[in-house]
Amino acid sequence: MTDAATSAPRRAAAPPAAPAATARPSGPASDVPPGPRSRLACTFRLARAPLHHLPRWLAAFGDPFRVPLLTGAVVVTADPTSLRTLFTADPDSFDLYSPRSLLPILGPGSLILRAGPEHRSERRLLMPPFHGARMRTYGAAMAAISGQQLADLAPGQPFLALALGQRISLDIIIRTVFGVDDDQRRHDFRHAVAAALAVAHPLLLFVPAFQRRLFGLGPFDRLLRAQDHLLALLRQQIAAVRPDAAARDDILSLLLAARHDDDSPMSEPDVLDELRTLLIAGHETTAIALAWALDHVHRDPAVLARLRGELDPLGPDPRPEALAGLAYLGAVCSETLRLHPVVPGVARRLRVPLELGGHRLPPGTSVLASIHLAHHREPTFSDPTRFHPDRFLGAAYSPYQYLPFGGGHRRCIGAAFAQHELKVVLGTILARADLELRDPRPVAAVRRNLTMGPATGIPLTLVRHRR
Repeated sequence: MTDAATSAPRRAAAPPAAPAATARPSGPASDVPPGPRSRLACTFRLARAPLHHLPRWLAAFGDPFRVPLLTGAVVVTADPTSLRTLFTADPDSFDLYSPRSLLPILGPGSLILRAGPEHRSERRLLMPPFHGARMRTYGAAMAAISGQQLADLAPGQPFLALALGQRISLDIIIRTVFGVDDDQRRHDFRHAVAAALAVAHPLLLFVPAFQRRLFGLGPFDRLLRAQDHLLALLRQQIAAVRPDAAARDDILSLLLAARHDDDSPMSEPDVLDELRTLLIAGHETTAIALAWALDHVHRDPAVLARLRGELDPLGPDPRPEALAGLAYLGAVCSETLRLHPVVPGVARRLRVPLELGGHRLPPGTSVLASIHLAHHREPTFSDPTRFHPDRFLGAAYSPYQYLPFGGGHRRCIGAAFAQHELKVVLGTILARADLELRDPRPVAAVRRNLTMGPATGIPLTLVRHRR
């Protein structure tokens, strides 16, 4: 999380927009869509540069297309009709895709790694902390943490937007999710989380064969040690919070107070795994979205001026509820998530046959809903590579056209939290500081672990504080 990341290599600009799916002649449905052939090459291409290769494969093979991977072949689609079919199907007609890949960093009790009735039961328990009404409680902490991190920067100081976003989002999780109040324990959690994320190399997640111990010396051993240290801190925090959980409003306390239909509480291992899931799902994702938003806002003077016109009447210390209600700020956040969905796709594995795009897919087939391709699809989004927030003013998109948090019964449970956080943090930063982009050249998205983020980290300079 330091500015040393400014030395990251620069990549070429992002690839052009994906073309619309190729029309297919009518005829009997076939079981296997066309696609590239090499499992090894496709695995490494999808792990390293999915935003480059997915549009190429779509242009070559149409929608849907099949990609063979070491974790199992996937059929990829971005067609709204196919996405509707996928997301409205009976939840019990799906299994998880390659659950072993994420097991070391999420744990078996994670909502992401549950399916069927067990998934529905756990999701019901987790919903209340993320209900929209609770955002008012968390918004004050989001704004305060953003202001504190910004105040640590001096006028003229260069910094990375991604590093700033990581510090802000991590502190928000430590306070609002884990409920950590002590400064020393917050420091311990920051270091433990940074260590756990630093060793989560993409190949460990995309190639389960690499998840092997090597006498305590290999990358998988380092991953497990970092996870063990984080889990130890979380167990200590659970013990500290449990006695007065009913009087607290952090998410950990709400999980400890939650009850299943039979009035039984969540087990401690399940609480631990859900906390890890919320950390992985909510830390890098928000930081990356914030970095992209700051890049686009400061790349386009007209966008920045329009945002200033909306923010300035609120003063240098706007209330979180006021920020959440700003139309153009919301459109900027929505357009950022359209152009740069942090996770490029979500996968399902079929238990039963499914008709999709002229193909009858048999049980055992895995289907990937490509968020990136859907968000760059014409004519849904005209001039789709352009950052144009106005497209979200006065227009409504279906959940099969715009899906930054996935869709169906497995849509991200923290979507409302993440959207609120992005608005509050971005609005607070812009209200309190004037920033300047240090490098106007286009920035490409690169693989970070499960996420895609800006290759340069988005170098900025703090020009002045506005309060």
